[in-house]
Formats: sequence, structure tokens, C-alpha cells
Amino acid sequence: VDQVIRRYVHGQEAIDILKACHNRPTGGHHGLNNTAKKVFDSGFYWPTIYRDAHDLVKSCDACQRQGKILQRDEMPQNSIQVCKNFDVWGIDFIGPFSSSRGNKYVLVVVDYLLKWVKAKALPTNDGRVVCKFLKSLFTRFGTPRAIISDRETHFYNDQFVKVMLKYSVTHRLATAYHPQTSRQVEVSNCGLKRILERTVGENRASWTDKLDDALWTFRTAFKTPIRNSWNLKTYAKGFVLQSLLPQLHLGIIYPNLID
Repeated sequence: VDQVIRRYVHGQEAIDILKACHNRPTGGHHGLNNTAKKVFDSGFYWPTIYRDAHDLVKSCDACQRQGKILQRDEMPQNSIQVCKNFDVWGIDFIGPFSSSRGNKYVLVVVDYLLKWVKAKALPTNDGRVVCKFLKSLFTRFGTPRAIISDRETHFYNDQFVKVMLKYSVTHRLATAYHPQTSRQVEVSNCGLKRILERTVGENRASWTDKLDDALWTFRTAFKTPIRNSWNLKTYAKGFVLQSLLPQLHLGIIYPNLID
């Protein structure tokens, strides 16, 4: 077709030329079309070159290991689970801190969809206080589909298992080879701890009293990924302290409130 005179080869010589154009450093293990084209460019031809190139590429170990996987040969994918508000919670402890009103730890839970954070100051970090906290959480937000935690003993014990079975909640454990499982709660821990440290200042013993303020700050902060605050996403309303509003505005809205 291209009016170029090429040498006709056949048999083992043709296979050797094909392998050289495919396997050698200048071959690059290309597909059948590029491999056949390289044979043509080298000045050789035989009628079954495309079929032979196809068979060679198909049987090439390097190509099969590194090549693209066809959709029919892919591993089956898990379907995306539909997740609603408060369906999945991550749970973790922060601490120990210096004692404050008898408390040394903060138990933090975060909803994986809304990123809503709830925390409680506790004197210990054993399984008993965890189960008590979860029961309180379930009565307020409903029973979730799953709780995600690490493998520490306060989350991995018989009492915890009984609570999960009682409320039909799946307990998912983060593993050393996939720590991203509990990544969300760890991010919240860092943010809450940073706010607490800056709020408490030098008076370290007051962190229990400042925990609610830190939570309020954390929930109402504007978050770029969701382009809103977590409080607004959760309750569909802003969260403003009335003391922050100018008295002039209050006088306009409620004339009888201010003399």
C-alpha cells in the first residue's frame, strides 16, 4: 500500500524478528499494531504479521502483568453504600490531659457524613464509660449502622460487643495496614485539641470548663470543603450567640426588649 519494497520472511525467522521488535529495549512492549508497524519500518513483511503480533502480545508475561485490565477481567467492585445522617460514627479518645475536675480524657465521636462532632470529658478511658456514652448518643441521634474505632481495649472488649449486638450496630475496626478507616475522627481530634489548647491558655486545669466552648467554635467554623459550617449542615440554621448581636439591631427587632 505504501509502495515500499520489503523483504518477505516466514517461519522462525519471522517470529524472531517479531520478538525483537516487541521485547528488545527499542521495542517497548507495545501493542499489536505498534509492534507490527515496527516490523514494517524495519523492512520486513509476511501475510500473517498482525495475527502473529496479537498472539505474541497476548502471551507476553510483561505485557499481561503491566497492561490495562479489561472491564470483564476486573475484580468485582463493591456497590457504594447509601449513607444517611448519623449512620456511621467514628469514635476515639484524646488524652490523658492534666486533671480538670477529675477528668483526664475526652471521648470524641464524629458523624462520617455531616462531620458533626460530639465530645465528653471523662475521668477514665475504659470500656464502661464508652458504653455509657454510646447509649446516651443513641437515644439522641438514633442507632447508627456502624461504629468505627481503633483496636484499643476500651473499644474492643466483651462489654462493647454486647452493646453493639443489643442495638444491632456493626463495629468496624481500623487496621494497621489501612489507618484511613478512622482518619475522620483523628482529624476532628486534632482540630478540637488545637482549639482547646488555645482557649485554655496557661490555666490547663480549666479545660473541662472550656470543652463546650471549644465544641461550639469547632461546629460553627466555616469549612471550605462543604462551603458552610457543620452546625448549619446538621441543623439547617445558623448558630449565633445573642450577646454578639449589636443592641441597636435587637432594639429594632424587639422594641420592647431594650429600654
